[in-house]
Amino acid sequence: MRVVVAPDSFGGTLSATAAARAIEAGWRTAAPADELTLLPLADGGTGFVDVLHAARGGTWHARTVTGPLGDPVDARWLELDGTAYVESAAACGLHLVTDRTPATARRASTRGVGELIADARDAGVTEVVVGLGGSATTDGGAGMLAALGAVALDAAGEPLPDGAPAGAVRLTGAPDLGGIALVAAADVDNPLLGPHGAAAVFGPQKGADDAAVAELDAVLAAFADLLPRDVRDEPGAGAAGGLGAALLALGARRVSGAGLVRELVGLDAALDAADLAVTGEGSFDWQSLRGKLVTTVARGAADRGIPCLVLAGQVSVGRREAGAAGVDSAYSVAEDAGGVAASMADPAGTLSALAARVARQWSG
Repeated sequence: MRVVVAPDSFGGTLSATAAARAIEAGWRTAAPADELTLLPLADGGTGFVDVLHAARGGTWHARTVTGPLGDPVDARWLELDGTAYVESAAACGLHLVTDRTPATARRASTRGVGELIADARDAGVTEVVVGLGGSATTDGGAGMLAALGAVALDAAGEPLPDGAPAGAVRLTGAPDLGGIALVAAADVDNPLLGPHGAAAVFGPQKGADDAAVAELDAVLAAFADLLPRDVRDEPGAGAAGGLGAALLALGARRVSGAGLVRELVGLDAALDAADLAVTGEGSFDWQSLRGKLVTTVARGAADRGIPCLVLAGQVSVGRREAGAAGVDSAYSVAEDAGGVAASMADPAGTLSALAARVARQWSG
């Protein structure tokens, strides 16, 4: 059997490459004769540029930028065929904030993303693709805009501190893009505001309590009025804590992050030659069905009439919903290992063990 192994990263436990290797190791113990093709993937979030570099090469550009809470962090962007690929999580990722509280949810800034975009602009690229996902921020892209020269001011005309731009009444002007084209590679299609917006859906995982969620949503609503274009209801505006809205307001073209990676790494060609697709991520939940990687792999497999399996840390999507997305079966590492604690104690080993069990069921 020819099997394409194409997972996303598993939260903060396994990179996409490590997850693919763990699945491969387990699968080979149960079905050594199967032909496995490993294609680690990303949907714009954590691991976006690493996956592209592994598949296509390119030139790394390293820079120290402002982290989500103001501390310097080492980040890099990838230059490939005249295009810069920037991973927002590298500069303002959730993994960079270990103690997440309502205060950090309010303070976290996308300034470092703007610094990476500025570095790419100054390097002479013609296009910058920004991968959106895995951020610790809910600042509506205010930090990014400030790094590019459009600073949010309060009623007294003073620059606001980094973080959610509470009290912003205007921007100092248009950001300096230097003629580059922007592309927003979003991992979700959420709008900016409301019950499906940036604060309500993603704020809690960034440390926001109910009061902070309500406050952040109100701040984003006011800040949206200051952007060059009203994009609050556009799909993807809520990505990366509203960074998507700022990019879209600057004229960025929105693409599916997973779809972009699918094209660049050659997933379609691999699926053309496959009998089975295996994908995965840390949590297969309802957010997975809103444009994330597993559904991209599943749709590609369904188009070719081959089964698609999901191996995830945890599974909360029902069979009917999974089937509608093209997923034939979904398997939980935590359930197989006897609990979340057990699976987290040995992420690679428990994923390998699950892959072996699944291979015995599906191979041949």
